[in-house]
Amino acid sequence: MYRFLLTPRWWGINVFVLLAIPFCVFMGSWQLSRFEGRVQDHRAATEQAASDGHGTARPLDTMLPVDKSTSGRRVTASGRYGRQLLVPGRELDGKNGFYVLTLLRTDAGRSLPVVRGWLPGTADAGKAPAAPSGEITVTGALQASETPGDNGAGAQGGLPAGQTAAISSATLVNLVPDRLYDAWVTLDRADAGMKAVPATAPEGTGLDLKAFQNLGYTGEWFVFAGFVVFMWFRLLRREVEFQRDAALGLVPDQEQEQDGEREREGEEQGNPSAPTAV
Repeated sequence: MYRFLLTPRWWGINVFVLLAIPFCVFMGSWQLSRFEGRVQDHRAATEQAASDGHGTARPLDTMLPVDKSTSGRRVTASGRYGRQLLVPGRELDGKNGFYVLTLLRTDAGRSLPVVRGWLPGTADAGKAPAAPSGEITVTGALQASETPGDNGAGAQGGLPAGQTAAISSATLVNLVPDRLYDAWVTLDRADAGMKAVPATAPEGTGLDLKAFQNLGYTGEWFVFAGFVVFMWFRLLRREVEFQRDAALGLVPDQEQEQDGEREREGEEQGNPSAPTAV
């Protein structure tokens, strides 16, 4: 009864099923591993942020370049404050405001963007307190250069002079003549009259929409694998029922159907329709 499984048609179906199921399982497992990786990164970043908040600050140059292992770590840098910029459209504690960003020119001859604090309302240079003068040492959390969409960073242009949409060396290089670090620091304690800006987790370590998309894709691939198995059994059962009915004579075979069609055609040719009356 199951000899039909050896026909070319069923060979094709079986090969497709044998290839489709492992492929779906592999893709589902891969998406699941990506989700688990993001969860692990998020857990590690959270633990690191908690430990670094009270850890010993290290020299800036020893923590560069910024990556997942160094982002959020406490660093120190010394120099003199230079040009000051505002970063509008930043939220803190559910309120809209702006960052006060000041460039710290270090002894190495490069400038480090330092977020000295946050103020509520529309960005206004008159509200921002002046930076301390003279040689100063800052301590804060190391952060990677922003890209549009990070922590509220926008890509809008046409901002007034003295403002920047993103804290990024690629953006600031067009605004200041300084040699810049590809990083920035948010102070542990904001300067007088401002609120400190908390450090953010490095990109790709949070449980964001992309992480849950990986989880959703995992379910989809496993559902596809189950659907392939379901359809194979459904086709198999239908074929078995057809073969059983044919063995009992309940379903005419193909040759009998063709002979019946020939007989009907012969009868139609032997009995032409009556002539049409004029």
